[in-house]
Amino acid sequence: MATKVTSLNRSPLHDRHVARGAKMADFGGWEMPIEYPGAGGGVLAEHACVRNRVGIFDVSHLGKGVVRGHRAVEFVNDCLTADLRRIVPGQAQYTLCCDDATGGVVDDLIAYLRGDEEVFLIPNAANTAEVVRRLSAAAPSHVEVEDLHHQLGVIAVQGPDSDDLLAALDLPTDHEYMSFVPAEWDGRPLIVCRSGYTGERGYELLPRWDDAGDLWDALLAAGAEFGVQPCGLGARDTLRTEMGYPLHGQDLSLSITPVQARSTWAVGWDKPRFWGREALLAERTAGTSPLLWGLLAKDRSIPRPHMAVLAAGGDRLGEVTSGTFSPTRKVGIGLALLQRSVNEGDTVIVDVRGRPGEFEVVRPPFVKPSTR
Repeated sequence: MATKVTSLNRSPLHDRHVARGAKMADFGGWEMPIEYPGAGGGVLAEHACVRNRVGIFDVSHLGKGVVRGHRAVEFVNDCLTADLRRIVPGQAQYTLCCDDATGGVVDDLIAYLRGDEEVFLIPNAANTAEVVRRLSAAAPSHVEVEDLHHQLGVIAVQGPDSDDLLAALDLPTDHEYMSFVPAEWDGRPLIVCRSGYTGERGYELLPRWDDAGDLWDALLAAGAEFGVQPCGLGARDTLRTEMGYPLHGQDLSLSITPVQARSTWAVGWDKPRFWGREALLAERTAGTSPLLWGLLAKDRSIPRPHMAVLAAGGDRLGEVTSGTFSPTRKVGIGLALLQRSVNEGDTVIVDVRGRPGEFEVVRPPFVKPSTR
């Protein structure tokens, strides 16, 4: 039986998740499937399905917004960290919305460049209203910022057989990583983007809200020959942790900057303006703030967020920000924000509920990516 959750937003696929016996829980203010214990066998089976075949995720809780109008692209480029001038219409870009005073991360998001005067944004669910608020407050009169949260669903198709599954529905698969194309399925419009959060080759499909259920059903039917499984956000979390992908609210936050989280590759340092630029430049120059590292267990320990990371002598070095059991490596893995004195290859101790666990400090990913 599905766990009963109330007073939360629901995706257009909610009834389908409940019918499959999904375990539901609060995720960013949305009642979303964590795993399908009956249909898919739970997190471990769903994780393996994505790594070896193809799985589909309902991620309709993700935000959707649009910034449009005269010089809208220039406006967004002056706000978010990545440089939109490095991509062309039809491409998407990972970027960050930072606090202008501190450089802390309000949200990490995907920006779709639609043309000279329109940028489509996909923020995280819980942060959508704040991102829209900040952009709206800063926008000049000729630029419109609109929240489209409940107008579009999002279905992620992830895994080595994802191309075959999309081809079975006559959807395009020949575009490059982080590019998107408008398409049609059953006469209905949608966007197909070559992106994802699992480290596997895959796509994110954006149908109209009311079309999401039929598309989900069609993907499951067409994918039967590929062993497709519906996957919950539990498997999405273990998959992204194996890749070292940060999760906002844990590995990125208003108190964890892109410099600390090693997300500076998504910062256009040469741009004259973006929110948080001066604070981040000062932090990068100082070189004293903690850094995000990977942790690989040397015993049977499994790290969890907020657990203390200690030196062999007991001195505190930092804390775990994300941690889980790696279904692929069969060992505990995690991300941790650690002092600058820590180096790759060091052995550290994680306080696992009062029991010391030995971990090697490593650079993620823990699993070789296959996104491209």
